[in-house]
Amino acid sequence: MDAKTAAKDIRQGKISPLYVLYGSEKFRMNEFAAFLEDHLIAKEDRDFAVIPFDLSETPVQAVVEEAETVPFMVERKLLLVRDNSLFTAGKDNAKIEHRVELLSDYMQAPADFSVIVFLVNNDKLDERKKIVKAAKAAGTVLAFNPLGAEELLRWVEKGFKDRGCAVAPGTAEALVASAGTGLQGLSAEMDKLSLFAGAGGTVDAAAVESLVHRGTEQNVFTLVEDIANLRLDKALGTLYELLKQREEPIKIAALIARQFRIILQVKDLSALSYSQAQIASQIGVHPYAVKLAGEQARKFDSRRLRQILSGLADLDYQMKTGAIDKVLGLEMFMLRLGA
Repeated sequence: MDAKTAAKDIRQGKISPLYVLYGSEKFRMNEFAAFLEDHLIAKEDRDFAVIPFDLSETPVQAVVEEAETVPFMVERKLLLVRDNSLFTAGKDNAKIEHRVELLSDYMQAPADFSVIVFLVNNDKLDERKKIVKAAKAAGTVLAFNPLGAEELLRWVEKGFKDRGCAVAPGTAEALVASAGTGLQGLSAEMDKLSLFAGAGGTVDAAAVESLVHRGTEQNVFTLVEDIANLRLDKALGTLYELLKQREEPIKIAALIARQFRIILQVKDLSALSYSQAQIASQIGVHPYAVKLAGEQARKFDSRRLRQILSGLADLDYQMKTGAIDKVLGLEMFMLRLGA
């Protein structure tokens, strides 16, 4: 089951007695937990009905005991349990003894007045553990992995609509290009842009350009995009803007090298018929970054990309040994690329 199906079931009143949420997208995981809380517990009851636990501080048997205790003044309880080791291969450095068998026994006959949500701080579960298998049999286990490129854009557009704003074409792409792919950061920027547009207003790319600060990595991506399209004046303008912000030239060169390395990896793996998601997992970047790198990859052949990376390695050595002025070295490298 995926998060969308689980959310649909919750809306229809089909509530699982236990949820295990895990994955790299912590924002979506917390968002789902908040959605569950909104549908299960009335706001005025939350002081009594929502009970947080952290298994780095509390043994799991305390969670089971609470789940089995009849609620006070409310019909149902929601137990939100943070976990670093129970469902994963990680070690519990807190040295707390967890009687996992008690949780396994509880799963066989869960209380109908309690819902337990485990928020697992790990990208993967340890499938070898009996407790993981028991959770899959008795409850709902949901993975929260990075959204695909198109999914991310739809998530941004839906976020604006949920905030009462219309979205002009190209706005989602402009926002991701400026703020990156982190959902927490994107959500904060959507709050700001929606407030600027006002209820019923329209958010467009111009508003994004004027109100959203572009981070160093996003600026470097734009710089590489301008180089790929032979817009050397814009690329140099971005470079000078980064230097004006006191970014270290060696760091800028390293980020440029990283972007070209991603482009080469995407090009090579695409040639082997890897999917966007497979490439993202293989090289450890967001699927949206893979999509954009794939578009850039079409503008270079593999041999040229390897030459560029070799040139960046030489530039890095010259900068660090003082063989060339750092800013001059970057300028000359970019001029050679655009030649």
